[in-house]
Amino acid sequence: MFSDILGIPAHPLYVHAAVVFVPLLALFAVVYAFVPRWRAKTRWLTAGLAVLAPLAALVAKLSGDDLLAARYAAGPPANVLRHRTYGTTTFWLALALGVVTAVLLWVIGGRLPGPAWLRTALQAVVLVLAVVTAYYVVRTGDSGAESVWGRT
Repeated sequence: MFSDILGIPAHPLYVHAAVVFVPLLALFAVVYAFVPRWRAKTRWLTAGLAVLAPLAALVAKLSGDDLLAARYAAGPPANVLRHRTYGTTTFWLALALGVVTAVLLWVIGGRLPGPAWLRTALQAVVLVLAVVTAYYVVRTGDSGAESVWGRT
């Protein structure tokens, strides 16, 4: 299902969605959490990215798994396995960021009342997850490029 598009390996195409949407989620989650005057303008975009970014990361991961199985039946080299590990971690971090961002949207929007410390805790978790997720997107992309193109 995720292996190719018109005979071209799909993974290099799908990763572009993750490379765009996951950092955008990180950015907009932090903006929504810490810039109150922009919340009304960014609420729906942030909510959409909280769903879209983890899905993009999942599709990139699944297409990478398919490419790995098709291309390396005898076992992939260490750099490809490292890239796969980074990609899996990126997916889980994007999913966690998406879920925490969605909860933050509900708490700040007043739909999920709670104590004041809950908002502060969610803001801190969003900030940490956004930074770590952005870091792993870069590590994943770099390790993928290195496994294909090598160091020059």
